[in-house]
Amino acid sequence: MLKVLLRWLLKLLFRVKVHGLDNYRQAGNRVLIVANHVSYLDPLLLGVFLPGDITFAINTRMAQRWWLKPFLGLSKVFAMDPMHPLSLKALIHHLQSETHTVIFPEGRITLTGALMKIYDGTAMVADKSGATVLPIRIDGAQYSHFSKLQNVVRLRWFPRITLHIQPPTRIDTHDQFSGGTRRRHGGQILSDIMSDMMFASSHYRQTIFSALLEARRIHGGKHTVAEDLDRTPLSYDDIITRSIIVGKLIKAISHDGENVGVMLPNSSKTLVVILGIQLFKRVPAMLNFAAGSTGMISACRTARVELVLTSRRFVELAQLEEEAKALAGQVKLVYLEDLAASLTGFAKLAGLLRSKTADRWYKRRRDDADAAAVVLFTSGSEGAPKGVVLSHANLLANIEQVKARIDFNPTDVVLNFLPTFHSFGFTIGTLLPVVNGITVFFYPSPLHYAIVPEMAYDIGATIMFGTNTFLAAYAKKAHPYDFHKMRYVVAGAEKLQDNTRTMWNDKFGIRILEGYGATETAPVISVNTAMDYKAGTVGCLMPQMQHKLEPVPGIEIGGKLHVAGPNLMKGYLLPANPGVLVPPSSLYGEGWYDTGDIVSMDDDGFVSIQGRSKRFAKVGGEMVSLTAVEQLASAAWPDAQHAAVNLLDPKKGEQVILLTTHKVANTKLLADASPGVASILLPKKVLVVEKVPLLATGKTDYPTATQLATDAIARQDDDT
Repeated sequence: MLKVLLRWLLKLLFRVKVHGLDNYRQAGNRVLIVANHVSYLDPLLLGVFLPGDITFAINTRMAQRWWLKPFLGLSKVFAMDPMHPLSLKALIHHLQSETHTVIFPEGRITLTGALMKIYDGTAMVADKSGATVLPIRIDGAQYSHFSKLQNVVRLRWFPRITLHIQPPTRIDTHDQFSGGTRRRHGGQILSDIMSDMMFASSHYRQTIFSALLEARRIHGGKHTVAEDLDRTPLSYDDIITRSIIVGKLIKAISHDGENVGVMLPNSSKTLVVILGIQLFKRVPAMLNFAAGSTGMISACRTARVELVLTSRRFVELAQLEEEAKALAGQVKLVYLEDLAASLTGFAKLAGLLRSKTADRWYKRRRDDADAAAVVLFTSGSEGAPKGVVLSHANLLANIEQVKARIDFNPTDVVLNFLPTFHSFGFTIGTLLPVVNGITVFFYPSPLHYAIVPEMAYDIGATIMFGTNTFLAAYAKKAHPYDFHKMRYVVAGAEKLQDNTRTMWNDKFGIRILEGYGATETAPVISVNTAMDYKAGTVGCLMPQMQHKLEPVPGIEIGGKLHVAGPNLMKGYLLPANPGVLVPPSSLYGEGWYDTGDIVSMDDDGFVSIQGRSKRFAKVGGEMVSLTAVEQLASAAWPDAQHAAVNLLDPKKGEQVILLTTHKVANTKLLADASPGVASILLPKKVLVVEKVPLLATGKTDYPTATQLATDAIARQDDDT
């Protein structure tokens, strides 16, 4: 009767819902239930809402707490000392009989709102007992006053609570490991199960505007989430109101489903424009203004963009007058200043009222999560740029995948200097903080190497995303105290060099987390985290990402990576067939993406990038990684920039040419600095250049670098 009464009371107060009871029944009779631990309510919730008799494996010290004892009387208790081997053996023996036993693998209530350390002992118990593992996520209780997140999230007395019961699984090492190795491997499997649970139970199948409204309900309308150099903080109420107002203005000059070009810098205004375009079922097409008028006109043609939004102030400050003039000759160029001039007081009032009631009227619209949310363009670093169409669900899935591995929270401040026309800057630098209650500060350019560290110091940034090129430049200019509040620095888009990693560790005491991705995957494929980290790798794959390694002739370890998952794009828009969506496919079928990257994976699932398949040279029948050649040069001359390219060689098929900014570089000096390296891995020629060509994202511009090498070799041949 007490259990029934408590269930009724909890449903009344917290509107508790339980999803996945079929999974509970399918788990069988010998079940180890593993759950995340977000509040003091957790044992009560599981004991009251899970069917049948539940046993709780609880730390002996916790079982003695006075406030817990009355609730423990509702269920069976298996008191244990997780640090004592005999306790674990007793629990293994207990699970070899029919039981549904709950254990919290984190061993403590979360202090971050995300998963904390997962103890290996739980995995060892599941492995050796052969019990079925049933993951259950408790969501919502972290926002109650029964959590430990005071001053981290906005707490409420009675937040809505949901129990998500996931499909049953097993931890089975197949006896391929023994001793401590077996225990650690099992722990890694359990950690993956828990992070997969966090992602699978997340609400990513919605639109970005819906996620914005959800974030407002969680964090409050007055919660600040965006700021830029104008130093005007914007709250959720501000952003939603302005998005509605701006969206209505754009709606009047465009049509349903139209790709609307956006040529704007990193700023809060750009965020509002993007959200306003999406709200009224248009699709922002983010133009790379660093590519010049030719590149932007080509992008507009590929995506059938007829209308481009920009700003006179931005065009003037960025000195893009010629590009704007050329663009205006091909498409309709609309300035935000002109749109603002047409805005009436009535329109502002209507926007404010619609913002206050958005939760009701937007819910009735039932917008499609699989609809296109943005068109981004590939960098063109190794060919003609293509349009990449990403859906709302693609973008939000990638955000939730990253959240399942890294503990972001509303006390964080993100410094985002990556352009919004780049997938890293768009999804991770902009959308991730905005839909998670994190304040994002927009800075318009990553190229201000002395100013960016000063901005990090000024705003107290705790999170920063960048590329190796930018991070190396900031490290040289920054004061050792500029990044004193920084919790996470994540590198992507290009290989993180060892000297950059060492410089940040030595100068700032910060460990850079290297990740890997592609525009086509929205963009994160893998990333190192605070809990799962291996230097020199790009971390483990995101939750629920499938992968296959295609064998490549000449590559003995690893292969070409193909991936599939909920963050994989809707498809390409190709220059040869403008406006026509081409869904992703590879030799493994539809819904797969060929990354073009040669990778290897170790037993723990960490991914190592050997190089792009197109960035291997075939020298005398042997495959030579151009990325590896660049790493040799970086090790020899860490303060210089390097780019390795391959050119045709009449004798050996191809030859490797190294471009470097090191003034006295040559092949002999590189060989002397690389003892033990086979001669085939060294470049045939070294060319000293003033600067290595870069794209706006910080990546090396390989087509231009290849042309530089071709011209230099041709001049040398003419001279001889």
